[in-house]
Amino acid sequence: METAKPASRNAWLWVPSLYFAEGVPYVVVMSVSVIMYKRLGISNTDIALYTSWLYLPWVIKPLWSPFVDMFSTKRFWIVLLQFVVGVGLACVAFVLPLPGFFGYSIAVFWFLAFASATHDIAADGYYMLALEEYQQAAFVGVRSTFYRIAMITGTGVLVVLAGELETSSGGNIAFAWSVTMSVLAGFFLLFFAYHKLILPYPTVDRPTLASASQGIWKEFAHTFGLFFKRKDIVTILAFLLLYRFAESQLIKLVSPFLLDPLSKGGMGLTTSEVGVVYGTVGIFALTVGGLLGGYVVSKKGLKFWLWIMVFSINLPDAVFVYLSHVQPQNFFVINCAVALEQFGYGFGFTAYALFMILVSEGDHKTAHFAICTGFMALGMMLPGMFSGMIQDAIGYKDFFLWVLLSTIPGFLVAALAKIDPQFGKRVEQRSE
Repeated sequence: METAKPASRNAWLWVPSLYFAEGVPYVVVMSVSVIMYKRLGISNTDIALYTSWLYLPWVIKPLWSPFVDMFSTKRFWIVLLQFVVGVGLACVAFVLPLPGFFGYSIAVFWFLAFASATHDIAADGYYMLALEEYQQAAFVGVRSTFYRIAMITGTGVLVVLAGELETSSGGNIAFAWSVTMSVLAGFFLLFFAYHKLILPYPTVDRPTLASASQGIWKEFAHTFGLFFKRKDIVTILAFLLLYRFAESQLIKLVSPFLLDPLSKGGMGLTTSEVGVVYGTVGIFALTVGGLLGGYVVSKKGLKFWLWIMVFSINLPDAVFVYLSHVQPQNFFVINCAVALEQFGYGFGFTAYALFMILVSEGDHKTAHFAICTGFMALGMMLPGMFSGMIQDAIGYKDFFLWVLLSTIPGFLVAALAKIDPQFGKRVEQRSE
């Protein structure tokens, strides 16, 4: 007798692991690969050129997001792509000791980038299908926190492991990184096995094409058209592109600022000290901010907390104005400043994540959420591209003042956003 498949499970069993698994391949492709190629002797020119192109799948993923909606379930896509990513990481490990490793590995990373971006589409859609609206609000801080923990794991734990292996192998760098990628591949295949077993089977998780009267391409065009035909589409796009306009510039220059010597306007921290600031204190503050943000929205709704979250994500940027002008050498003070900024970011980003969920509601929520995340990526990529040039031209002191000025668009788009007062609340509290 076949056992009935569970339509739901405790979200703590799968939301943290799902979003950790979502973040790992992204950080490997976008950040760890840069460090790995540098250690393997690739020139800065080639590293910058080829790894920058790897970002493209996350920007253009809305182009194929309707197909994820149309064919099979989101659960199927998640499990399949986690297996694919695990195999891809194993392929990277295999090619690194080969003579033509750079070309081979870049090709595999391209493959991983597309697989990872598609996994993001499926995972985000599944999250909205498997949880009630109030649960989505309550766990939005959890998902962003574990995604960020994956970032720290990739740039911290994996790099440390590779460094230790380099030393223990007598400087055999290719071997060290091959073993590191092998370990990561095995770890990711465990994610595949775990989620195949533990992810529930929501009754609403079904392919849209099966219920559509149109053909594949008409359904594709219809899905995109529904999103861009919204009467408030200009406001939506403005919010997606400009809510984090200041943060998208700040995030690119924080680490260089902390690492640069005092004579260049920086803080003069060592690599290890920066790791402590962001890898321990920063991640703790980010986690608390994200979890608190999700919790309070589930009580009072997004509209009630929107302005507090807008202030939270923007005003703490002022700590870097203080740090750049005073350059305090007290490590505790530096940690407190970064903790405040990270807490504010974690709390304030909750509004952005929930806004994407809000505007994605409907029959094509997976594809529409992917469109939102594509604009989110674009909103981070474009300001980040010119932030370094601005800092080089005006120095750290004036750059962080410019960042504060750049918070204005975030306040303007928040004022234009239309949000149902009940959105995000627990069902039993919606009459309040």
